[in-house]
This record gives sequence, structure tokens and C-alpha cells, in this order.
Amino acid sequence: MAHIALYRSWRPQAFADVVGQGHVVRTLQNALRENRISHAYLFNGPRGTGKTTLARILAKAVNCERGPAVEPCNACDACKRIAEGSVIDVLEIDAASNRGVDEIRDLRDKVKYSPTEVRRKVYIIDEVHMLTTEAFNALLKTLEEPPEHVMFILATTEPHKLPATILSRCQRFDFRRVSADEQTDWLEQISREEGFTADRDALRYIAKLSEGGMRDAISLLDQISSFSDERITYQAVVSITGGVSSEQFGRLARAVLERDVARCLELVEGLAQEGKSADKCMESLLVYFRDLLLIRMVPNSEAVTDRILHVEEFRQVAEGFPSEELFRVIETLNHYQTEMKYSAQPQTLFEVALMKLCTAPAEAHAGAGSSEARSGAGTAAPEELRELVRRVAQLEQQLAKLRQEGTTGAAGTASAGSGPSAPILSSAVRTPSPGTSGGARKRIKLDGFLASRQSELLKQVLSKWSQVLAMVKERKITVHAWLIDGEPVGYDEDTVLLAFKSPIHRETTEKPANKQLIEQTMSDILGHPAHLATVMMKEWKEADEGAQEAPAEILQLEPEEPRPQAKVVTEALRLFGPDLVKIKEE
Repeated sequence: MAHIALYRSWRPQAFADVVGQGHVVRTLQNALRENRISHAYLFNGPRGTGKTTLARILAKAVNCERGPAVEPCNACDACKRIAEGSVIDVLEIDAASNRGVDEIRDLRDKVKYSPTEVRRKVYIIDEVHMLTTEAFNALLKTLEEPPEHVMFILATTEPHKLPATILSRCQRFDFRRVSADEQTDWLEQISREEGFTADRDALRYIAKLSEGGMRDAISLLDQISSFSDERITYQAVVSITGGVSSEQFGRLARAVLERDVARCLELVEGLAQEGKSADKCMESLLVYFRDLLLIRMVPNSEAVTDRILHVEEFRQVAEGFPSEELFRVIETLNHYQTEMKYSAQPQTLFEVALMKLCTAPAEAHAGAGSSEARSGAGTAAPEELRELVRRVAQLEQQLAKLRQEGTTGAAGTASAGSGPSAPILSSAVRTPSPGTSGGARKRIKLDGFLASRQSELLKQVLSKWSQVLAMVKERKITVHAWLIDGEPVGYDEDTVLLAFKSPIHRETTEKPANKQLIEQTMSDILGHPAHLATVMMKEWKEADEGAQEAPAEILQLEPEEPRPQAKVVTEALRLFGPDLVKIKEE
């Protein structure tokens, strides 16, 4: 006898055998018990959840020689022949290949004839959403008022494609995905009946791969049972399905946590040698980090135990990642997964994504070792703390003294230049302050920006401006659309001056949220804090021309003495290092 696929031989033949659709089964059995059977049903749900199977069971129940009954007997001639598909009054139509108006017209002409073999004619139209608009229109009147001996059962995976006129004429039943526990229990029963042994972890992994489809799960079990001689194990399932085990992803996650680029590339190469596709690995790795985040955020949730096989193993890995780090990892992987769809080299993008995770700026990873850092700081020696306090106090005294000297010097300079013959070079422009409207603007001096037109710092900004635009576009494309109108024209005191041709582009760029994103991007690209100031191009050109027309003796300025604050900052950096010094602008 020829082998019959497991999903066919284990297709439910009674309502009691249907897995995971108790709400549908109960409603249909109550309708049969009370003889309130509708003329049209719509079964909607994901693939492999039992839509066509329940339609056949319902057809047997209404035509059973001992019924209509809440369960078909599967012993009478009608039940047996309907199960075999040999009753001409129970017709199963594939709408994907019979989607035209001519086929529906032929059906409409035949429904008026009485059944010849069983009690009622049953038309099961599978994938009904594939019918054309004309076919739906031809079906409308028959579906609304069919003869008493006719029943329609429509099945679809995409109910949103059905016209509202069709939906309103049917009783709709939404089939849900079968839970992992229900699938695992059913697969265990099939394994016992078929005479082979399977580990529960292996069956649970099969259920996870099937994504709630019972037919897919049984098909996978059939395939894996042919591969395994004696026992179906978790590793055997992973091997034959082309998946990646959680242990492999655990090693990869630890390599990312330790910033070990070489280890990451070695593991990726191992996956490639095993025949794992890069896009599938990226998808699975994204799901793995999603599970780590789930354990981190809701450790005792049912969603964790239902989805994850080895919870303790995941929990050990998750403890090394703070939530912020997991969010960043997921965002990075999701970005590169999207790029993979349009790339001819997905393997390269997979490697680049992992290298980016390992080589991200230190502040992005600071949380990964926060517990160790906190414990180390807490155990610092008292002598070191006292020395640190002494140095800070000394530094504050020097800063106060230098500030006083700087204020005195500035006052003297102001009084010296206040006479009637003193030339005026001060140019200013109004720019919106954060949180204010476009009309309320604070004035920004342009003198420093005019003097920096040939500075090396401005040249550095100009050379890296394309990188700034690219990163802004990656982070938020709408901000990039406004920012591209601006042109860097000056740099003074860690502030980049952009000249805009359009007022609306300038005002939108100055909005607090947009300005914060641009300043953060500039700081990342330039490698030091950077602020943003704006000016209209017309005002900048006028100020530039005014500076060029000034007397030569005015333009030949003396080299500016280093600000007192700069000396203090330099000394602080030398004493404590850049990690402990935080610079605040006043």
C-alpha cells in the first residue's frame, strides 16, 4: 500500500478531533443540535488551521444518515463517501483556478436542481478571495437566497479582499492559530500512534516553526521522522529544517556583548559553512534578541514560557544586556534586514551588522558593564577618594580666579572700544530660541563666524557635511529634507552656522526636536560636542560684504588669547581624563 502523508491520514474526521478551534466547533454543534443551520458560512483564518477540514465535517454532519447530528457517525454510506470525495452533491471548488464569471454562472444554473445522493447540496469554495469582481456579482443573488437544499461554505485566508455584499450574506467564523502547547500535545499523540519516539523539546520546536498551522507541523513531523532512525531529537529537527539552535545564537550574542569582532565573524562563517542563508540567520537573530528583550522586560510572562524553549539559558544571556542595549541591537538588525532585501551580497551585510554592533561608540555600550562599573566604583579606596576631592576643590578655586580675571579684562576692553571713534564690526542675526515661535528670536553675533571663514575647523565641518546629511537621513528622512537647504558658512565656539535660502526650511530645522537630532548627529560625526545656529543666506552675505569693506587695520585683529576657561578645561582633562570631565556651556 502506498504511503499516505501524515497530515492526510491524520486529518480530523469529527468535530472532536479538531485542534485549537473550540469556539468554531461549539457554535456549529449548537446550530446542528437546534437545527438552525445557515445557508452560507465564511471560514477565515491562517493556512493549515482547519478551515477546509471543518467544512467537510460540517458537510458530513448535515448529510449523515443518522442526522443531522452534532457529530457525523463516519459509519454510514454518506459519511464514508463524502470523506472519500465521491459524492457529486458535495462539491469542493478551488476558486484560484475557477475564478471566472463563467464558472460561477455554471454553478448558479446547477444549484436549483435537487440533490441526488444526500440530503443537502454543499458547495465548498476554497480560496474564495481569488474570484473576480464579475464572479462575485454573479454569486450574490444565489448566495443571498439559495434553494432550501443548498449550503455554501466559503474559505479564505484574506477576508479583506471579499466585497462587503458577500460578507454580509454569510456567518463568519475566524479561525485562530493553534497554540504551541496544543500542537505539541497533538504531535505527541501522533508520534505514539505511528510508533516513533520524539523529545518534547523537538516537538515544541516543530510547533514553533509551523507558526500556528497544524498541517505544517504534521508535515514537518512526517519529514523529520524519515530522517531520524530511532528518536527525534531537538538537534535533528534544527539540522533538517535548516534552523539555527539557540546555543549558536547564544554564543553570537556573547561575542557581541564582549565586542569580539573576530569571534562574531568566525561564528558567521560557521553558519555559512553549514548552509544557513544570511537572510534567514538575520531574521532568526532578530527574533532571538526580541526574546532576550522579552525576558528582560517581563521575565515571568506567559508569552515567555509559550515562545521560548530554554528559558533559563535565555535568562543567563539576557542578564548581560541592559534593556537600552537590546533596543539598540534590535533597531540595528532590523535596519540591515531591510537593506538585505535589495542587496546582492546579503552575507556581507550580515557581517557588517554584527561588526557595527561590536564597534559602536562606548557610550552606547556603557550599560553592558554598568553593574561591574558600579561595583568597582563602590570599592574605591578612601585615599583615592580624598585625593579626588582635593583636586576638584583646587580646580574650582582656579576656575573662580580665572573667571574673575576674564571678567575684569572683558570690562576693560568694552570701555576702551566705547568711544565715538571706535569702529563697529559687530554683526548679528535673529534666530529662534528653542520653544519659541518664529517671531521671537534671540540675536547671535556673527563676528566670530565671519572671522572663521578660513579656519581649519570650518574646513573639517565642510569635509564631513555629506556624512552628517547621510546620517540624518538614516535617522529621520523628513529632517534631512529640511536640512539639505542649509549650507555651513561658519564655525565658532563649537557652533556650526548654517545659511538657509528658504525661511520655512530654516524655521523647521530650528524646531527643538529637529535641532536636537541634528546636533547629536554633528557631535557623532565630528567627534566632539557641536551646536547649531542658523541665518538666512541673504543676511549672511550682507554681513560678509560689510566685513570685507571694513578698514584694513580693523580686520587685522590680534591673535585671541586663550579663554581662561579653556586653560581650566585643559588642566581638568589632564588630571582626570576625558571620561570624568563634563563640560557645560554657560
